[in-house]
Amino acid sequence: MSRRSLLHLLVAAIILLSGYPALAENRLALVIGQSAYRSVPALPNPANDARAMTQLLSDSGFEVLAASDLSQDQLRQKVSEFAGQLATKGPDTVALVFYAGHGLQIDGENYLVPVDIDVKREADIPIQAVRLNDILNTLTSVPSKMRILLLDACRNNPFPGINKTAGHGLAIIDAKTGSPGTFVSFSTSPGAEAEDGNGSDSPYTTALLAAARQPGLPIEETLKRVRLSVNRATDGRQTPWDSSSLTEDFSFLVGSAAAGPRPVATKRKVDDWTRQLQGKPVEVANEMIVGDGSEEAYEAFVALYTQPPFGPQAREWLDRHRRMVAWNIAVITNTAAGYRTFLAQYPDSDLAATARKLEERLRNRLNIATAVAAVVGGASGGSGSVPSNPISPTNISLPGPTCPCNALPSPVKKVDVPKSKDSGPPKRADKQPPKRARGPDDDVVVYRRPPPPDIYEPGPSIGIGIGIGGGFGGGERGGGMPGRRGGY
Repeated sequence: MSRRSLLHLLVAAIILLSGYPALAENRLALVIGQSAYRSVPALPNPANDARAMTQLLSDSGFEVLAASDLSQDQLRQKVSEFAGQLATKGPDTVALVFYAGHGLQIDGENYLVPVDIDVKREADIPIQAVRLNDILNTLTSVPSKMRILLLDACRNNPFPGINKTAGHGLAIIDAKTGSPGTFVSFSTSPGAEAEDGNGSDSPYTTALLAAARQPGLPIEETLKRVRLSVNRATDGRQTPWDSSSLTEDFSFLVGSAAAGPRPVATKRKVDDWTRQLQGKPVEVANEMIVGDGSEEAYEAFVALYTQPPFGPQAREWLDRHRRMVAWNIAVITNTAAGYRTFLAQYPDSDLAATARKLEERLRNRLNIATAVAAVVGGASGGSGSVPSNPISPTNISLPGPTCPCNALPSPVKKVDVPKSKDSGPPKRADKQPPKRARGPDDDVVVYRRPPPPDIYEPGPSIGIGIGIGGGFGGGERGGGMPGRRGGY
């Protein structure tokens, strides 16, 4: 090679590198594809999705920890391993998790489904699956620059034993209420179900692979393009959703477009959207609101465009979005009154059965707390009134309504044991109560001899077992008074 040719190559390399500035942060990704489910039909695409995303992220400067077809123990172990690697990378690290496979919500909690799960009832999910909030809490416990969670996990519920009572899709995760620097993306909107697709990859992953390869494109704009692409590919049946609390820019492939100050997002009101959509062709207006993804945009659209297919699709999205927001509020407040409010608004929704169950559970525990407070107040000589903040018992078993012992026993009176003349303070000079006349059948027992070693003779006893645990804010769903266990 001549010196002139070598010089030309060096100049070209300098120009190329100047357009793609070096990464200023570490990048670490965990990619999981769950296809080979054992108790339900296998999913063909998640394994392909995971391989394609591994390649994309490697090209984007990520060090990738990839795994597929994980059991519950293996999934937990991989998350722990990933958190350990993240800790060694330091706080200037972008952490990204991509998951493709089954995911569902139970009692307002989102779960990722291992391949070894065998579900017969709803109670099996929290035991056999992995709670999404546990993964988020693990990531936020390690200092990092930002956390990105991409979930292609909203496929249909494959478990016939619970798909009539569990809510559809995933519940809302509001990144703005968690740690700053978090970005969450679902393959479809909360409460909806995503399609696995007919190609080698799902519609969501296919769109993400294309949009993310645009150099310098901010992740918010990347996911906007993903929403539009998936919405078109599925004829409006599926629209991805995201929530962000990022405070810095991120793009998969670094380029000159990422330079400059971060634009300030302005939230437009319904009236603003109405003026902007007025008079536009319905196809153009539909793409505008899908790209924006806000409730205000959809509300303005459904008031202007009612004809199918776009009008009914937008109305369905808006109704589902409002229902999931109301459900998120009920789950976060976690009170019987909150679930009753949700049921009054959406008595026939797919979440109604769950809301009734949680409302009854909380109401029963509140009744138990009232009963316990009455017993404690009576035993202590009080009036038996319920304290303003009663402690909710978390480990108690009371008899059923048909049990004759259901009535709470009256408190046992204290009996003073006579003391000898030579011990204790001198007796008071008060008048002693008159002696009770002993009947002919009364026995006078001064001392009871202990039974022989080889004979067990239980005496009469009255026992009330009451376990009182800290149910405020730290218990399971409905397991305590209002408040939730440690969620993201």
